[in-house]
Amino acid sequence: MFWLLNRLGRRLVRTGNLLVTDSRGEQYRFGDGSGTPLHIAIRTRLAERAISLNPSLGVPEAYMAGDLDFLEGDLLDFVRFSYANLDIAYAKLATLKAAETGRRLAKRIHQWNPASRSRANVRHHYDLSGELYRLFLDADMQYSCAYFERPDMTLDEAQLAKKRHLAAKLGMRPGLNVLDIGSGWGGLGIYLAQQFDADVLGVTLSDEQHKVATDRAHRLGLERHVHFEIRDYRNLQERFDRIVSVGMFEHVGVNHYRAFFDTCAKLLKPDGVMVLHAIGRSGPPAATAPFIRKHIFPGGYIPALSEVLPSIERSGLMVTDVEILRLHYAETIRHWRERFAANRERARALYDERFCRMWEFYLAASEGAFRWQDLMVFQIQIAKRNDILPLTRDYMVETERNLAHEPAPPRQRKRRKA
Repeated sequence: MFWLLNRLGRRLVRTGNLLVTDSRGEQYRFGDGSGTPLHIAIRTRLAERAISLNPSLGVPEAYMAGDLDFLEGDLLDFVRFSYANLDIAYAKLATLKAAETGRRLAKRIHQWNPASRSRANVRHHYDLSGELYRLFLDADMQYSCAYFERPDMTLDEAQLAKKRHLAAKLGMRPGLNVLDIGSGWGGLGIYLAQQFDADVLGVTLSDEQHKVATDRAHRLGLERHVHFEIRDYRNLQERFDRIVSVGMFEHVGVNHYRAFFDTCAKLLKPDGVMVLHAIGRSGPPAATAPFIRKHIFPGGYIPALSEVLPSIERSGLMVTDVEILRLHYAETIRHWRERFAANRERARALYDERFCRMWEFYLAASEGAFRWQDLMVFQIQIAKRNDILPLTRDYMVETERNLAHEPAPPRQRKRRKA
C-alpha cells in the first residue's frame, strides 16, 4: 500500500472494521473491529496516491473509475464508517483542517452564480435525460425531500403529502396567482392549479425540465392556468399572491442570498405569503464537499440557518414559521437509491458504467449525510406583515386533512374582480 495511505489509516481510523486489499494484493486492517465488516480493494497505485492526498475527492473518483471496489459491505456501509471517523480525522490531521478552511474561504468564489453561470450549473445536472430521473423518482417526478406522515408511506404517497404540506403553509385558497421559483418538472405547480384553481408561473433554467413541465400542463388541459418559462428569477417583474421555492435555493449561492430575498420581496404582494423549502445544516456554516461541487452540483451550497435568516431580515420580509424536517430526506433518498439500483442496467444503457458509479456514490453519500451528519431540510414561511396568517398552526393541519380526503375542485372559476 502507498505508505502515506497506510499511515493515515493507522492514525485516523479509530472505530469500525475495515479491511483493505491494496494494488499489490497485500491486506491491511483498520479500526477496532466493531460494526459492519467492510472489505475494499484498491486496484491501482495511482488511486492509492490520490486517496492519500485528497480522500474526500480521491475516494469517490477512484470508485467512479472502477479503481476501488467493495468485496464485503457496500457504499452506504462505507459512508457510515467514514462519517463515524470524520471528526477524529479533522481533529488530528492538520492538512484536512487546512483543506476545509481553504474551501470555506473560497466558497464565495465557487458560488459566484450570475445568470449565465447559473444556467450552466443547472444544465450540468438537470438537463440529463429525463429517462434517467424516471428510473428512480416518483410518478410526479418530485426531485426534492418527501414528507413521510407515516413511516410505512410509499415514495409516491410521501411526495403527495409534501405537496399538501407546502400548500397548507402557503395558505392556499382558490383563485390566487402563484410563482414557483425552480419549478422542476412541473409537479407542484400543476398540483396547486388542480387543487386550488390557481394561476401558476413556474420558472426554471433547465431546458429538459421546461419541456417536460409544459407538455404535462398541455396534456392535462391546464395551459391557461399553468405556464412554465425558462427565466432567471432575477428577471421577473410581476407580483404574486404566493411564492414557493422547493429545492432551488441550494443553487443560489451565499453571494446572492440578499438579491434572492430582495427579489422575492419585490415580487410578493403586500398580503402575500412565501414558503422556502431547501436543504440546510443544523450545524455551523461549512463548505461544499469537493466531489459534489465538481461532479454533481457545481455552484451549489448547503447553508446553515444562520446564513439565511439575516438576508430575510434585511430584505424587509418577516419569518412567520420555521419547520425542520430531519430524517425525511434520508428516507426519500433511500427510496431513490433502491430504485436506481433496481434500474441500474437501464441507467448504464443511457450513460455508462462510470456515470452509474458516480450516481451511486452521490446517492449513498447524500443519504448518509442526512442520517449521520448535520444535513436537514428547512421550510421557512415568510410574509410582509404579521397579520396575514392565522394566529395558530391549526389551519395547516386542517388544510392538509381536507386535501387528503377531498377531490380537486373544478378548474373553471369566475373571474376575480380587480
